[in-house]
This record gives sequence, C-alpha cells and structure tokens, in this order.
Amino acid sequence: MKNGAELLVDALVAHGVETVFGFPGDTSIAFYEELGRRSGEIRHVLTRDERHAGFMADAHSRTTRRLGVCEASSGAGAVYLASGLAEAYTSSIPLLAITTDNSRRSAGTAAISEIDQEKLFSACTTWCRTADRTADIPALVAEAVIAAGTGRPGPAVLILPEDVLEGHAEVDPAGAGRPGTDALPASRPAAEAAAVRAAAELLAAAERPVILAGGGAHLSGAGPALLALAEHAALPVATSIHGKGVLPETHPLALGVAGGNGARDYANARAAEADVALFVGTRGNATDTLGFTAPARDRARVVHIETDPARAGRNYPGGIALTGDARTVLEQLRAHLPAAAAPVRAARTARLAAARQEWAEREAATAPPQLPEGVLPPRELIRALRDAFGPDTWITADAGTPTPYLACHWESPGDAWRVVIPRGHGPMGYAVPASVGVAVAHPGERVLCLTTENSLAMAVAEWETAHRLALPITYVVLDNTSLAWIKMIQHLYAGRRYFAVDPGPIDPVLLGRGTGIEGARAHTLAEFQALAKQAADRPGPSVIHVLVPEHMDVTPPVPVWQAALSGDSPTRPIH
Repeated sequence: MKNGAELLVDALVAHGVETVFGFPGDTSIAFYEELGRRSGEIRHVLTRDERHAGFMADAHSRTTRRLGVCEASSGAGAVYLASGLAEAYTSSIPLLAITTDNSRRSAGTAAISEIDQEKLFSACTTWCRTADRTADIPALVAEAVIAAGTGRPGPAVLILPEDVLEGHAEVDPAGAGRPGTDALPASRPAAEAAAVRAAAELLAAAERPVILAGGGAHLSGAGPALLALAEHAALPVATSIHGKGVLPETHPLALGVAGGNGARDYANARAAEADVALFVGTRGNATDTLGFTAPARDRARVVHIETDPARAGRNYPGGIALTGDARTVLEQLRAHLPAAAAPVRAARTARLAAARQEWAEREAATAPPQLPEGVLPPRELIRALRDAFGPDTWITADAGTPTPYLACHWESPGDAWRVVIPRGHGPMGYAVPASVGVAVAHPGERVLCLTTENSLAMAVAEWETAHRLALPITYVVLDNTSLAWIKMIQHLYAGRRYFAVDPGPIDPVLLGRGTGIEGARAHTLAEFQALAKQAADRPGPSVIHVLVPEHMDVTPPVPVWQAALSGDSPTRPIH
C-alpha cells in the first residue's frame, strides 16, 4: 500500500522526469514530503511564484525537448499557474502541470481557496483531469504525459484533491499505465502519402519557393531533416521568431527571421515574392508573415506541415495540408522531391548571398543614432553581447524591446532552440524565470537573459532563485523608462495622448543586490562591452543595467494597410 504522493513520484520517475518547478501550499504537503524524501531521484526547484514555475517548465521543454514539469497548490496557486501556462498553450509547448486541491469533502462549502480548477484551466490546456481515486494516479500521469506531446502539443494538467493525494492504494503495475519517456514528441505520425506526393510536385514546379519554419520544427527535432531538404532542393529557409535557429543562420540558404518584428528586409522580400511556400511547424500568423504579405496570401500556394489538422492551412486557404510530425513529413517530402538542377541551385544561393552582403554593407555604413548621454543603441548592445558571449549561449528574452534586435542581429548556430522568446501571448515577465528553467536544464552552461525594466518588475523575485542556485545567468536590463510599445501606439494612432505609460523608475542594480546578485550600470558602450566580457566569465548570476531609447530603430511601425490585411483594427500596428 502506498499513498497518492508516493504513487505520483513513482510515476514521474518512471517517465524520466528529473525536475519539478513549484511553490508549496497547504494542500500539497504530502507531495512535498515525498519530494523531500526522494530528492536524490527527482529534483524540486523552489520558485517564488507559481506563474514563474509555469514559465520555467515551458523554457525547459523548449530547450531540451523533454517534458517540463511544474506544480502549484489550490486556490490562488492554481490561478497564478494558469497565467504561466497560457503562453505554453498558445505556443504549443508541451508540459505537465500538477496541482493539488481541497479535499473533496469540502466541495461546495465555500472553503478557503475553493475554485473549479477544471474550468480555470479549460482555456489554457490541451488536457485536464481530476483524479477521483488514489489508485488512478499512475495511469493518469501516463495519460497526461502522452496528451501533452501528442497532436497539437500543449500543457496537460493533473488535479489531485488532498484526500486523493493522502489516500492509500495498492496498484497493479499492469494497470498503472505504461511507463514511458518524457522525450518529445510523444509520437511521430506521417502525413498521408497522396498529399505528400502532391506537395512534392508543387514544390518541384515552383519558380520562387521558400520555407517558413517555426517552433514546431524545433520541438520535433526537425533541424537536420529541414537542412537536408533545403540543400537537396535549394530551398531558401526563413523562420518565425519561435523558429529562429532551427538551422544555422549563416547557412547559404538561410534567410533568418521573417515577418513583422525584426526581420531583415531581404527575408521579407524573398518571402513576399514566393509562388510556393512550405510552412513547417508555424502558425503562419500576421506577425510571422508581415500581415499575410510574405508570403502573399492572394498569390502564393502554401504547403503546411502541422500536427493539428484544424490549424493546417487555416491562415492560407487553398493549399495542401500535411498533418504529421515535422521531422517525419520533411523526410517524406525529401524522398519524393527531385534534387535542384545545378543552375537553379547556383542562381538561388548567389541571389541570397548578394542580398545578405548588400544588407551587411548598409548596416556597416549606418552609424548609431545620436542619443542623450547615458542612453545606448540596442543594436550596438546586441553586437557587444554577441562578441562577448558567442553564438552558443542560451538566450531568454522578453517580448518587448529585446525581440526585434535579437531577431535581426543575433545569428544562431542551428543546433537547438537557443533563443527563447515568448511569442504566443507575449507575456511580460517571462524571460527572468525562463532563464532559471534553461539554466537548471543545462547545468553549467551560460544563459543570457535580456529583459526590460517593466518585465523585471513582474519577475524580480526569481533573481533570488538564480542566486540561491548559483546559476550562471547574465541579466541585461534594457531600460527605456516607459511602456514604450504602448506609448508608440499612442504616439502614432492616438494623437500623442499619452496615458498610463510612464511609471516611475526602478534601480535594477539595487534590486539585484537585495537578492544577492552583484551588478552595474553601463553609461557608455565601452563600459557595456567591458561589463559583458566580465559577466561572460563569472561563475554565478550578475546584472547589467543600461538605458535604451523609447523608439525602435530596427523595424518601423507596420503601415495601416498591413494591419488591415491582418484582420486587426486598421488603427493599430501588428505586434
């Protein structure tokens, strides 16, 4: 006979889970007692907020292709966790969340922390179940692990009432669910053969083909298969921000990030003229396609590789849907697609090389903008970080100021999902906890976290976690002193009527010291370069604070006509 907590930990260990991110509550005492007793088998990382536990598990899944696991208790703990799962749900990131709940005996009595958790999680999970019997726990864990990584991936939530967790049962191993693995994806279905042949014929006949790869290609481990297909058929490859680095961004066929948030102009130009586009594990939404103009929705035929048949081709009707695992389907396509003729291959690579060279020359000739004293240009900061840390560094970044500059100026080596930016919901306060998740998942490897002063205000408590665990994370706070994206919208489309976009200043260096982390403010580019080089060699966490301008000089505001194409309000730019 074992209690529910013992059965739960047994099941997690059997599925290969090594780390759980979470924050305890009174309904999870039995679970924590078992985690403490078996700390040699499974590691618990104490977070400072349940929302952050979700972000840590999310980043763990993205960078390891193993199932991230997080935990929260009843009531407010579950509510906070739901916020942390929403980004993973929208970005199709598989993870397992375990929550505890009040004893079923107190249901309907207005007990403190009572909430209908299944309703709460219904909008941000792909699977959610409540255990009604202690004996069911192992089988439900097995079901949750499979559900998280099968079909459209996403968070799976297992809810354990306190009396079920503390109850006892004798479980027959034959009925406990098949012990498996936390490796992702959970399955690799192939696409329908006739659709693959039709897609191969369409791509072979294309004059101006292009590939757009997203986060689904990363999760599938499809990078080598994508590179093999691209080289075989001489297909230029662009990525979404989530797909950044799925192949080496210095490769002769790499276009880099496309879309409306930091793309190099030649990437969007190549995508816009495409007659056939192959989407691989991407939603192909307005941001990824520059308002559905790159590729052009009214001209290009789209072949869409997607695990979810309901999403394949949704934004580009009239194409060919290939429902299946990205790596598997890319291998299917390569088997049916003829190799590119030598003249075609030479022409495509030469054209891309010329466009890249022309862009690089323009960038080199573009002087940094004249800014007030102590305010530094983000483009130059990214270049300094690239020189100090090198391309193999793991990066987490918030969805605001860091995003376009990383998309444009940081070239990834193509061996993993190394640049993690939350582009599902774009939640503020993601990067700091995500950096902890990445650092825990890759012990001893350097993590670079680019955040902003307002995102930091939402997540600064996890600096204590980074200090407590002595994690090698460098935090760079890009401080523009305002809610600059919203302020820009008010500037351009609300008659410069600024409201609620200028909170008071915070001091990241002082905040860092309060959590045990040393840091410094960079007033000049030379100071920043020196601090970056020092931080790259520090064994633990450190903070660099730098002021940046409110405006963004990489990607101009999207024109009104492009916003209208996106289906958004014509008075607002595309995020």
